[in-house]
Amino acid sequence: MSICLRRREFIAGLGGTVVLPVLARAHQGERMRRIGVLMPDDENDPVARPLVSAFTQALAGLGRTDGRNLRMDVRWGGGDPNRIRALAQELVGLQPDIILANSTPATVALKRETRTIPIVFVTVVDPVASGIVERLDRPSGNITGFASFGEGSLGGKWLQLLTEIAPDVKRAAIMFNPDTAPASVFMPSFDTAARSLKVAPIIAPVHSHLEIETAIIALGREPGGGLVVIPDNFTFAYRAPVISAAARNNVPAVYSGFVHVRGGGLLSYGVDRVDLFRRAATYVDRILRGEKPGDLPVQFPTKYEMAVNLKTAKALGLAVPPSILVRADEVIE
Repeated sequence: MSICLRRREFIAGLGGTVVLPVLARAHQGERMRRIGVLMPDDENDPVARPLVSAFTQALAGLGRTDGRNLRMDVRWGGGDPNRIRALAQELVGLQPDIILANSTPATVALKRETRTIPIVFVTVVDPVASGIVERLDRPSGNITGFASFGEGSLGGKWLQLLTEIAPDVKRAAIMFNPDTAPASVFMPSFDTAARSLKVAPIIAPVHSHLEIETAIIALGREPGGGLVVIPDNFTFAYRAPVISAAARNNVPAVYSGFVHVRGGGLLSYGVDRVDLFRRAATYVDRILRGEKPGDLPVQFPTKYEMAVNLKTAKALGLAVPPSILVRADEVIE
């Protein structure tokens, strides 16, 4: 059985259960406000549900409680782009006071449906390149939010971590779905790091389970192959096939979230998404109090987390260096 060791206190509410929205009469003198939430994930995803819980709890701390002075309409896309677009249309049709959108596809879908209802996004990789906002300091229009990665240098950071834990890596593929991930934001630093580390960079665009298998099998044909998996809806939904293929083909891989390492992945480094959802509640509250989304600057992560799976490292024949262990927030044995 895996044992998860945390060297800092587990974030309160991460394992909380989402309370399903109910329509209730607001207390006398309070206006019932309606918030739409569009999640691209599966409703039963044990990682995604606590994000909504964190958002709900943060709103409660600001005096906005579901069922008292607030109604939340949560919709789950199940990783299906067509369903996400249909749910965006449905939520806009409900005419909520504001909508929380998780991910680039969800935010883009909502932007197509409304230019008037305020939208606060969370975990969008590059909101300007995605056409969601015009500027980061003054987004203008009806949309603002919290980007998931504040700097393109993470492409190089992931590759550096990969070679730190697997120093024999000589070829590294950066995997992403070009339809859902604006990988261009990470490519310059990935290429720069590859030159510095004397690693041959490989671009691995994937659109299906089969393409994931094909790309990872090619990496594992000869020793020295490694993998960097860019965060996006597709790679998150297909995390199990990626992790499985990497293990079967003896390919060390770096991911962007704890969930990958808990599922058997080797190493992860990425943003604390629970923190982003909590912070998003502050923007929702400010907008409901009368501030305009276009006047609120896009914000970036302030907390990052690292996890490592020692069992996976052992299976790959890797000795995890102290430099990784001392920085890891979670170590799975």
